Amino acid sequence: MTDTHCHLEAAAFDGDRLAVIERARAAGVTRMLVPGTDLESSARAVKLAAEVDEVRAAVGVHPHAATTWNSNAERTLRELAGHVGVTAIGEIGLDYYRMHSPRDVQREAFRAQLELAGELQLPVIVHIRQALEDTLLALSDWSAALRGESRRGVLHAFGGEAEAAAWATTHGWCLGIGGVITYAASGPLRELVQGEALMGNVVLETDAPYLPPEGRRGRRNEPALVARVAERLAAASGMDIERVIALTRGTAQSLLRWEPA
Repeated sequence: MTDTHCHLEAAAFDGDRLAVIERARAAGVTRMLVPGTDLESSARAVKLAAEVDEVRAAVGVHPHAATTWNSNAERTLRELAGHVGVTAIGEIGLDYYRMHSPRDVQREAFRAQLELAGELQLPVIVHIRQALEDTLLALSDWSAALRGESRRGVLHAFGGEAEAAAWATTHGWCLGIGGVITYAASGPLRELVQGEALMGNVVLETDAPYLPPEGRRGRRNEPALVARVAERLAAASGMDIERVIALTRGTAQSLLRWEPA
């Protein structure tokens, strides 16, 4: 299995990070992508990727930290992106729910990081919260500006929005599905993944230490629990779990250019 979004660099894992990684290995997790949310966490993700065989890093400035974006931040992010083990730009995007940064500041940081990803030919990991229209507009503009080059990424924490699913399948993007699929309120998401039509665009994620699956809510999430996501996704889609694991692993490898594990 692969976990395409886990914040293993976060302070929540400082006390037992190696044990968490060992539990992931024992659960059959062979690749973990650790995305940064600011320059400091991006640097920690890069360091972790250099130390742990199964870990790869993404580097980026989250919309909550968009006010820190400037020319110096761009230079630092560019340098971090050049390290071995960095396979994406992220976690970047737009968040109009919490509004830790003004909308125009978020949009500018997002646009600049998309441009950097295009220049470096890296996929992007995109955070969206109550900002779907502006996010898809920015991504469509970015794709069009690349003059036909195929640039893709992951719509992180996909919750079952039909518009996002349609956009992703049309543009060849991936939908990151995590613990949310196990929640009682996620009926629309489970309905959307019935059958195999959408499954070629799905990758597994946990968003650890956040968004734990049902039965673990209120507790820290971790990459080993991506198995719960795979199980629920298999049940919802009607596919064998082995097929779900193989399909999502292959999609992640193709997008993030991971060597087979």
